[in-house]
Amino acid sequence: MGNKNSKITTHDRAVLDLLVQRDKLKQYQKKIQTVAEKETQVAKDALLKNNKRVALLALRKKKYQEQLLSKTDAQLLNLEQLTQSIEFALVEKELLAGIEQGNLILKEIHKEMSIDKVEKLMEDTADAIAYQDEISELLSGKLTNDDEDEILAELAQIEKDQLVENLPAVPVQDFVSEDITEDIEESIPQQKVKVKTPQKQLP
Repeated sequence: MGNKNSKITTHDRAVLDLLVQRDKLKQYQKKIQTVAEKETQVAKDALLKNNKRVALLALRKKKYQEQLLSKTDAQLLNLEQLTQSIEFALVEKELLAGIEQGNLILKEIHKEMSIDKVEKLMEDTADAIAYQDEISELLSGKLTNDDEDEILAELAQIEKDQLVENLPAVPVQDFVSEDITEDIEESIPQQKVKVKTPQKQLP
C-alpha cells in the first residue's frame, strides 16, 4: 500500500500531461525535419536529371514542412510557458501555505505573550535597573574624600599585614642575647685595677 502523501494530485496530472504533449511535439519536429531534408535531396536529384518540375514540387513540400515546423515551435513554446506557469503557481501555493502556517504560529505566540505580560516584564526590568542604579549611587555618591582616604589606608594596612604574615619565621634568640650582652657591657663602668708591688721585709 502506498503512502497517501505520495498520491498524484490533479495539478501533478496536468503538469504530466503537458510534459507528454511537449515530448510528442519534439518527436513530431524531428519527423518534419527528416521529411524536409528528404525533399531537399529529391530536388537535387531531380535537377541532376533536368527534371525541374519534380524539383519544384519537392521544394514546395519542403517549404510546407518548414511552415509546420514553425507552428510546432510556437506550440512548443506555449506548452513550456504553460508548464512553467503551473509549476510556479504550485510553488506560490506552497509558499502561501507556509506563510499561513507561520501566521497561525505567530498568533499563538502572541496569545502566550500578551501586551499586559510584555508591559509587566518591561516594568519589572525597569524597576530592577533603577534599583541597581540606586545601589550604585549609594555606594559611590555618599562617600567623602576622607572616607576614600580611610578606605585606601585600610587597604594598604591589610596588604602590609598579609605581607608580614607571609614572611618566613626568623630565629630571634641569638639576636636578643647579643643585644642583652651588649647592653650589660655598656652599663658596667670600666674600673682600673691597681697592682700593688710587694714590699721587702727587713731582716
